[in-house]
Amino acid sequence: MSVKLTMKEPYAKSRFLSKKFRGYFDLLRPFTLLAPFFVSMFIMFASLVYNNKFLEFPNWWIIIGQASLTLAFLNGASNALNQATDVDADKISKPYRPIPRGVVERDEAQSIAYILYLFALLRAVTINTWFGVFVFLIMVFTVVYSLPPRMKRFLFINQVWIAIPRGLFAVLASWSVFGDPFQPVPLTIGLVALMYFIGAMTSKDIVDCEADRKTGTRTLINTYGTKKAALISLPFLIVPFALIPVAIHYQLINAYFLPLTFVIIPAFLVFYLILKQKQQSETLENVSAWTLMYVTYLIYAIGFTALIILGELGQLNFFTVI
Repeated sequence: MSVKLTMKEPYAKSRFLSKKFRGYFDLLRPFTLLAPFFVSMFIMFASLVYNNKFLEFPNWWIIIGQASLTLAFLNGASNALNQATDVDADKISKPYRPIPRGVVERDEAQSIAYILYLFALLRAVTINTWFGVFVFLIMVFTVVYSLPPRMKRFLFINQVWIAIPRGLFAVLASWSVFGDPFQPVPLTIGLVALMYFIGAMTSKDIVDCEADRKTGTRTLINTYGTKKAALISLPFLIVPFALIPVAIHYQLINAYFLPLTFVIIPAFLVFYLILKQKQQSETLENVSAWTLMYVTYLIYAIGFTALIILGELGQLNFFTVI
C-alpha cells in the first residue's frame, strides 16, 4: 500500500492522518507553501547581511523563522479561501480537493482561512511595523482576488493582481524584517519578481481552462488558447531578468547581481512547458510549468542571497569593471 500523501491519492489511503485532518491539511496546499517559506527566508537573510544587522539582532535566526512561517501561514490562508470560493470550478477540474469530495465544508474552509489570516497579521505586527503593513496588503490583495469584486474573474487583471502580492509585496515584506523596504535593491528585485509572476501565472490556468470558462473566469489560456497565451506571457518571463544589467548600469543594484540574469534560462523553460505541456501531474496539482514556476522563483531568491553574501564580502570584485 502506498504511503505517499498527495492530494490526488484517495483519502482512504491516509494511514497516519484522519480523513478530516487530511482534508484540512490539503486545504493549505502544502507544496505551494514551500516557495514562500524558503524564498522569504533567503531574502530576510540577504537583508540581514546587506544591512549588517547581526549585532542589532543577535537572535536573527529566530526572527527569520517566525517571519517566514508567518508568510507561509498567510499563503495557506489564501489557498483555503480560494478553495472555499472556487468549489464550482473545482468540481470540474479538481474533484479530488477536500471540498468537492465532501470531506470539508465550504464554511469550514472559510473559517480556517480567516483564522490563519488573523494569526498571520497579529504575528506580523509583533515583528515590526512595515512587515505588518505588507502582510496586511498581501492579505487584502488575496482576499479581493477570491471574494467580491473577485479580481480573479477579469482577464489579465487576475494575473497582475496575484503577481503583486506574490512578487513585489512578498519581497518587500521579507526585506523589511531587517532593512528599509524602499531601498533600491529590494524594490528592483521585487519588481523583477512581479514581472516574472505576471507571465508565470499563466501556468496555473492550464488545467482549469474549461472549469474557468464555465464558471465565468477569463484567463489568457481559455481566451486565446495555450499557444497565444504562452507568447503573451513570454516577455514577462524573460524581460525582467534581461533588464538586470540595465538596473546595474543605472546603479539601482550592485554589479555583483549580474549573474541573476541567467535566471532567464529556467524562466524561458516555463514558457516552453506552458507551450508544450497539457497533461496534469499524477501527484501534484498542476502541470510541470507550474512546478518550474516555483522552482525558478526559489533559484532567484537563493542566487540573490548568495550574491549578496559573496558581494558584501568583497569576493566578486571583478564585476566592478562592468
